[in-house]
Amino acid sequence: MGVTRSREARNYFDSTQGRAAVFSLRPTFREKKDLAGILLRPKSASWDGLGPKKCLASLPTCPHGGRLRRHWMNQTMAPSGERLIDLCAIWDAGVYLPSAACNRASSGVARKRLNEAEKLSSVQEAQLKRLEVTRPRVLGSRERGQVPRMARQPPPPWVHAAFLLCLLSLGGAIEIPMDPSIQNELTQPPTITKQSVKDHIVDPRDNILIECEAKGNPAPSFHWTRNSRFFNIAKDPRVSMRRRSGTLVIDFRSGGRPEEYEGEYQCFARNKFGTALSNRIRLQVSKSPLWPKENLDPVVVQEGAPLTLQCNPPPGLPSPVIFWMSSSMEPITQDKRVSQGHNGDLYFSNVMLQDMQTDYSCNARFHFTHTIQQKNPFTLKVLTNHPYNDSSLRNHPDMYSARGVAERTPSFMYPQGTASSQMVLRGMDLLLECIASGVPTPDIAWYKKGGDLPSDKAKFENFNKALRITNVSEEDSGEYFCLASNKMGSIRHTISVRVKAAPYWLDEPKNLILAPGEDGRLVCRANGNPKPTVQWMVNGEPLQSAPPNPNREVAGDTIIFRDTQISSRAVYQCNTSNEHGYLLANAFVSVLDVPPRMLSPRNQLIRVILYNRTRLDCPFFGSPIPTLRWFKNGQGSNLDGGNYHVYENGSLEIKMIRKEDQGIYTCVATNILGKAENQVRLEVKDPTRIYRMPEDQVAKRGTTVQLECRVKHDPSLKLTVSWLKDDEPLYIGNRMKKEDDSLTIFGVAERDQGSYTCVASTELDQDLAKAYLTVLADQATPTNRLAALPKGRPDRPRDLELTDLAERSVRLTWIPGDANNSPITDYVVQFEEDQFQPGVWHDHSKYPGSVNSAVLRLSPYVNYQFRVIAINEVGSSHPSLPSERYRTSGAPPESNPGDVKGEGTRKNNMEITWTPMNATSAFGPNLRYIVKWRRRETREAWNNVTVWGSRYVVGQTPVYVPYEIRVQAENDFGKGPEPESVIGYSGEDYPRAAPTEVKVRVMNSTAISLQWNRVYSDTVQGQLREYRAYYWRESSLLKNLWVSQKRQQASFPGDRLRGMVSRLFPYSNYKLEMVVVNGRGDGPRSETKEFTTPEGVPSAPRRFRVRQPNLETINLEWDHPEHPNGIMIGYTLKYVAFNGTKVGKQIVENFSPNQTKFTVQRTDPVSRYRFTLSARTQVGSGEAVTEESPAPPNEATPTAAYTNNQADIATQGWFIGLMCAIALLVLILLIVCFIKRSRGGKYPVREKKDVPLGPEDPKEEDGSFDYSDEDNKPLQGSQTSLDGTIKQQESDDSLVDYGEGGEGQFNEDGSFIGQYTVKKDKEETEGNESSEATSPVNAIYSLA
Repeated sequence: MGVTRSREARNYFDSTQGRAAVFSLRPTFREKKDLAGILLRPKSASWDGLGPKKCLASLPTCPHGGRLRRHWMNQTMAPSGERLIDLCAIWDAGVYLPSAACNRASSGVARKRLNEAEKLSSVQEAQLKRLEVTRPRVLGSRERGQVPRMARQPPPPWVHAAFLLCLLSLGGAIEIPMDPSIQNELTQPPTITKQSVKDHIVDPRDNILIECEAKGNPAPSFHWTRNSRFFNIAKDPRVSMRRRSGTLVIDFRSGGRPEEYEGEYQCFARNKFGTALSNRIRLQVSKSPLWPKENLDPVVVQEGAPLTLQCNPPPGLPSPVIFWMSSSMEPITQDKRVSQGHNGDLYFSNVMLQDMQTDYSCNARFHFTHTIQQKNPFTLKVLTNHPYNDSSLRNHPDMYSARGVAERTPSFMYPQGTASSQMVLRGMDLLLECIASGVPTPDIAWYKKGGDLPSDKAKFENFNKALRITNVSEEDSGEYFCLASNKMGSIRHTISVRVKAAPYWLDEPKNLILAPGEDGRLVCRANGNPKPTVQWMVNGEPLQSAPPNPNREVAGDTIIFRDTQISSRAVYQCNTSNEHGYLLANAFVSVLDVPPRMLSPRNQLIRVILYNRTRLDCPFFGSPIPTLRWFKNGQGSNLDGGNYHVYENGSLEIKMIRKEDQGIYTCVATNILGKAENQVRLEVKDPTRIYRMPEDQVAKRGTTVQLECRVKHDPSLKLTVSWLKDDEPLYIGNRMKKEDDSLTIFGVAERDQGSYTCVASTELDQDLAKAYLTVLADQATPTNRLAALPKGRPDRPRDLELTDLAERSVRLTWIPGDANNSPITDYVVQFEEDQFQPGVWHDHSKYPGSVNSAVLRLSPYVNYQFRVIAINEVGSSHPSLPSERYRTSGAPPESNPGDVKGEGTRKNNMEITWTPMNATSAFGPNLRYIVKWRRRETREAWNNVTVWGSRYVVGQTPVYVPYEIRVQAENDFGKGPEPESVIGYSGEDYPRAAPTEVKVRVMNSTAISLQWNRVYSDTVQGQLREYRAYYWRESSLLKNLWVSQKRQQASFPGDRLRGMVSRLFPYSNYKLEMVVVNGRGDGPRSETKEFTTPEGVPSAPRRFRVRQPNLETINLEWDHPEHPNGIMIGYTLKYVAFNGTKVGKQIVENFSPNQTKFTVQRTDPVSRYRFTLSARTQVGSGEAVTEESPAPPNEATPTAAYTNNQADIATQGWFIGLMCAIALLVLILLIVCFIKRSRGGKYPVREKKDVPLGPEDPKEEDGSFDYSDEDNKPLQGSQTSLDGTIKQQESDDSLVDYGEGGEGQFNEDGSFIGQYTVKKDKEETEGNESSEATSPVNAIYSLA
């Protein structure tokens, strides 16, 4: 196992100022190793004109204790003539500093604390991540993306303290700028830019096209091989090659058979610097053979038996899509009983009589020809014991028994037997299928031995008969089984899944561009199952047969170049393959010898506001990489340090602009081949300031308000003053006047209330100030008759008329409606068009209430119709009747769709979306959109397509790469303006690497802290969302305690290096794995970490029960805690007696861990008890559970006990309520007695004038009537009477008389139950007096 090291130049500074060249090494580990230092060959470098410096190692070990490794690198692997550089690793930050360097180096740098390396700013970190693995040194390239000058950050402080270091790294490379002038002038070996897919299937009805595009300088020439032999295009009149391209076109318009051209093709692109190869393209012609003719006899089957109808489609290329229909083209209804298998056969788990009602025909649809071929249909003859197809039996709860079908245990129709195996390639979809027969129809369930099904990738298909796992990885291998079951039994089938892998890239070789004499390397690392082999080629020939090169050394998957020269230029191919496929990659080695060149326009003018931060750009290029210096106004001193900072890409940052910084700045780039310079003129401008701001004001309605806004600005800049109301642009109507230094509002109304913001802006800066206007309502008494009239919404405008018809405008005139005592303040003009949204009205414009005619600006190619709405302070009128229609002429679009986005929905596509344009911006018929896209920074030709909708999906894209996107509107009159480019990204793929060096530190019994190393940005394959920890409880340290091993997760959003996991179970063994998560999902798992949590406090005891069998004892029972969280040492019980507000002394009892019962002897039979129970470990007591004893039964107690507790009972709420109820009852009885005594048996019910009595009512002359006792019934709606028949003369008897009779009694709480009864004499019963029983409710009723 080895370590692949690649070094990336991070910061490169001028040695004369004593600044360091700081490099970061990003190793890719196959196993955990420490990387400390690298021995490099000597290089010549000019530093301040002093000639070569010698860098010698001075420290045997790193100052901070890091491990040191030395490498001697030359052809003889001997230390003679070599220079030693020790690299001390500041591993956490990914930054390595040499521990000893040239004459200005200091040992203090090596003693920098580790945390200083973590002070990298967010801007620098983002720049570091963008660098490629082969360390492209970007000294002369433009920055990727424009950074606002005000937002750029200064370098970290520790950089300015670094000293001069000499480090020339192995594997260095120069990055070529995207400037077309540079690209066109520099020589470059060929690079394949476009090619057909490896398995290229073509339609036999079309011409064959095999793509091969390449770039290079000079432009490459092309030739092809077919079946590994030279393909002579000139000898075949049907074959031609496109101009300036290698794309083959095979034309069949003049005849010929496409099958004659099937084979394996490979394209070679060559210029004088090397040869690049395409993939081996296997060309196949699509085939859709006819179904063989056959006569099918009827299929005879017993009802309830299984049946398989075989399809056996003809072999097509690609394979056809199979589906079943009847001969009348009706689809076959599929369900749990009848379904189609993946092989195309139709399976009946059990045949029913109704299956004879149709025939069954297998159909095959072929992709390229878009044809459907139909097989002769099957007809079924079902033998049954129940010949009538009674539809009512279909819903019978036991349909099979009702039809006389014997029930059967399940058996598998596909696959056969009890076990099978299946192989699937990594990244493909795994489809497992189990189809079973049985009566009743079996249910299918899926399981995986030793784990759960991957919920994020697994889905069930075909009524649970198929299990699909998408994007299979190695962890999906194992044994799966399907379980088929019905009420008669179950059966299972085991499928052993093996996951193999075609080669996939770990490190794909990248183009290497070096300066003469530099060192570099090409790395080609791939993985697969079986392990792929690596074969190197140069210019299309095996490396073994190529001419020997003393500057080149092959070490397995790596080619090392030393002291490269111009003659070393070539294109290398890495072919890695196994039995499942291959990968072919081209990477050229180009050696450039270029004097410095400036890439930006000359003599730029930069204007900046005083005291702001700015950045002067000076992109440059050269090979060897030039040294850059900045000068001001022609002075000899180099600008760096203090208020200035020079970035690696040549930009000069001025941290805070002052007046004296104005002037001409010159940047000079120098290498051994010459120098180049450029100038930037910097002008410093005064800031824009509002020195007299508007103030908050309170005004009465109808008055005039003035808001001041006086501004001071640089006189050389154009000033613009605008106003906002409630943070929206203010419409300046006829009641407002805007001047340079104020805003005046005449006749203030309530709608003018709100916040007003003055915005003073120039092209460089702006200032704003805000004030709030409060409007008071006028409370004055109306002075005229109209003011006192009620106000209403205005009537609708009428008589709309269109005049002054022009191409882009029209005059609309209307007659106002009645204002209804409230002046009209505004008119709103709306329009409707009949092409895109007919019937929908849109606001067009708004006008003051004093006008009734307006010129409307119109858009081309819109069939307008207008209406007008009047507004006053009460509200809006109804819309007017529409005007006549007016259609404007068409024109090309003047704008393009907005909100253009490019996002991947899959790993190999990018979906481009935009907001479609509306009718007023279409400007013509057949609005469509030209969608263009290309890879960002490749300068390749634009791809384009015309779309009528609002989305387009680009397929076959690399994983998560930026694209430039343009969407341009077009109609039948022409195209819209050239759109601006928008950056979108193709789809993400799963991350390829796992976090390394995962460290776990136990914080306490329920929490741990994690620390890990970040993954390389190129392995994320998308946007890094989070690092995620998966952890599970493996076991408890307590014997025989079952634990759940369910996986849990903790997320750490962003690019973090540490986190914490909490809510763990104490006293347990845990396992943990880390993954990287992007927008697609999880990456591979890291190495499993194991840790143990210490002992904690237990959870609460379970099922704590308190029982009171008698007044003397209380029994307590409980169960052990669900989570002991350690070794239990006992229980603690605390209890206390209480009675109302009185609380007794607390008693504490300690029990052994095995005791779960306890009996308390009561000392007070009246009081209740409160118990608190908790479990204990060595750490302490855990969560407590509290229960109270039941309330004592309500029984008579001894007099002594009552006396002792008398004061307490008198204060109880139930006792007070009982006394109140008794008192209320006595009061009601007294009222009854009073009424009976004073009014006798006659009760005036109603006045005659109110409601006349019915004919059946007994009438009295005075309007009263007697309550008759003839039927001995109470009044309707009354309650049961309290007495029997009470004579008037006996109404003054005591309450004792009412108590006669044995049924009347009081219950325990004093409430009265039963009826009051009295003895009645026969004479009293037959008297004329009313003997109706009177209840308290009836008595109160009669008072009304």
